[in-house]
Amino acid sequence: MEERWKIELYENSRGEKLVEDFFDSLDKKANLKIIHALELLKAFGLEGGYPHIKKLTGTNLWEYRILGSDSIRILYVSMTGRTFLILHGFKKKKQKTPAKEIKIAQERLQEYLLRKAKNN
Repeated sequence: MEERWKIELYENSRGEKLVEDFFDSLDKKANLKIIHALELLKAFGLEGGYPHIKKLTGTNLWEYRILGSDSIRILYVSMTGRTFLILHGFKKKKQKTPAKEIKIAQERLQEYLLRKAKNN
C-alpha cells in the first residue's frame, strides 16, 4: 500500500496557527466537512479531492472547494515528501476566487519557504 500523505497546517513565524484558528471559528458541521476533505487528501493525494479540487491558474496553489451553506475554500500546495501545506481558508461569497485570498496564501507560502531555508 502506498504511503499516506501528510497534512501540515500553516503557522506563522510567531507560532500563530492562522489556518487552525479559521477552522475553529466554523460551526461543527463545516468542521466535519473539512476533516473529511483532509482525510481524503491524506489517503489519496490530489485524486482524493476530485471533483472538489482545482489548480489555480497562474499559481502553484490548489483550491479545495467544500460545498454547503457556507462555501468554504482551502488553499494549499503540494510539498516534497508527500505533504500538503494548508496555507489559507476562507468563506467564498463570489463566483471567482478573490485575488486578496490568493495573495494571502502566496505570501504565507513565501514566508514559510524563507523560514524553512533559514532553518536548514
